[in-house]
Amino acid sequence: MKKIFILAISSTLLLSSCVSQKKFAELQTEFDATKQQLTDANGKVLACQVEKDKLANQMAALESQNKFLTENNASNMRQIENLTMLSQSASSNIKDVISQLSEKDKYINGIRGAMSRKDSINLALAVNLKSALADGIQDEDIIVDVEKTVVYITISDKLLFTSGSSNISAKAKGLLAKVAAVIKEKPEMEVMVEGYTDNVPIKTARTKDNWDLSTQRANSVIRVLQNDYKIDPKRLISAGRSEYLPLASNDTAEGRSRNRRTRFVILPKLDQFFDILEQKPEAGK
Repeated sequence: MKKIFILAISSTLLLSSCVSQKKFAELQTEFDATKQQLTDANGKVLACQVEKDKLANQMAALESQNKFLTENNASNMRQIENLTMLSQSASSNIKDVISQLSEKDKYINGIRGAMSRKDSINLALAVNLKSALADGIQDEDIIVDVEKTVVYITISDKLLFTSGSSNISAKAKGLLAKVAAVIKEKPEMEVMVEGYTDNVPIKTARTKDNWDLSTQRANSVIRVLQNDYKIDPKRLISAGRSEYLPLASNDTAEGRSRNRRTRFVILPKLDQFFDILEQKPEAGK
């Protein structure tokens, strides 16, 4: 009986052990499957993490590239704006230069026209002088020239002064009257009277030297033009040149005679000349 009881218990235990091993095997299988799933899931998570890091790096690279392109585009736009401004400025400068050149051309043409008119006036003045002075006057005693729009009248001292003095001779009045008549016809001109001497020294109670004599003679002619022939004194200029601009050698009597002379320089008024230089050409001319 005792053996039977023991056998029964043993059978029970054996049966119970079999059931547990089976359940354990099932659980082990389930565990292994779950473990494999977990391993697979971890692998997938790791792969996702790698892909995420890769995508993050790509996004960072794209953001850096986008930032570079944005900044480069802004820089290019600034350069384009600067080039546009420079182009506009250059275009404006070119227009200004062309306009200035055009104005200068007009100005130069205006000056040329004025000079041409002045040449014509001076040539006509020279013709009038030669015609007015030729009657009764020997050619070698009076010379009328036109040089660079200025009229020069050179008169020998023997036609104007008594020897060695600045006193106007009686016969000089008729000659100066003719000169004054022509000068009056051109009120826009100024007249400079220049006295010249030879190199023979002179010293008297009234005259210190040739400088003094040349100045006195120019002043004497100026006074006659002003007082006797009513030439506006504002148009008259007096100058003494002494012996230092000879026309010929002072070694001969003939040369010294040529050097003793009075010269009338008929020229445009300086203020009018500067007005011509400063004036702007009229539009369309």
